Amino acid sequence: MKKIGFIGLGNMGEPMATNLVKAGFEVIGFDLMEDAKKKAERNGIQIAKDAVSTLENVDALISMLPASEHVESLYLGEEGLLSKLDKTVLIIDCSTIAPDSSIKVANQAKDLDLSMIDAPVSGGVVGAQESTLTFIVGGAENNVERARPLLEKMGSNIFHAGSNGAGQVAKVCNNMLLAIHMCGTAEAISLGSPIRRMDVFLAMDSTISS
Repeated sequence: MKKIGFIGLGNMGEPMATNLVKAGFEVIGFDLMEDAKKKAERNGIQIAKDAVSTLENVDALISMLPASEHVESLYLGEEGLLSKLDKTVLIIDCSTIAPDSSIKVANQAKDLDLSMIDAPVSGGVVGAQESTLTFIVGGAENNVERARPLLEKMGSNIFHAGSNGAGQVAKVCNNMLLAIHMCGTAEAISLGSPIRRMDVFLAMDSTISS
């Protein structure tokens, strides 16, 4: 793979795309926000005039969008990108969305003889900037392996969870456990509020968590 399309150049997408540029890939990207496009362009990302223009002569298309409705709107329908993609292009959706939406888009891609995986990430903005993201991937094994050279330039861990949508299911489980831990930490801090040395209490929590 040499040329990559990248849609969604926000706080996560822009550093991910920038790391691909640093790794030697040619990246053409698009975002609705002008500030995001300007920042991406400063970091060596070519800016397309619209989403469709990111598809020209690319080997893979990566999307990193906020929610299910954005992913479905991008890919589905008569004006959606699935109807305009060459069958050789590998689609990698890194958005964190509902599993049902991910499966819906992937099934439509399959009906059109297109290859698609879901690869939601864990690691936050810092992980995106430092190429230490964890990718939790759903899709056919051969497509996961095709994507691996790209994912390895944006992250340090790649886990194949199963078929299309499995990456999203695993990511939801991960988010649920994180939320439970955060709630527990908040309750513990409230319970331990009489302790004067809260820095000691927080250090204990960090040690237990690790």
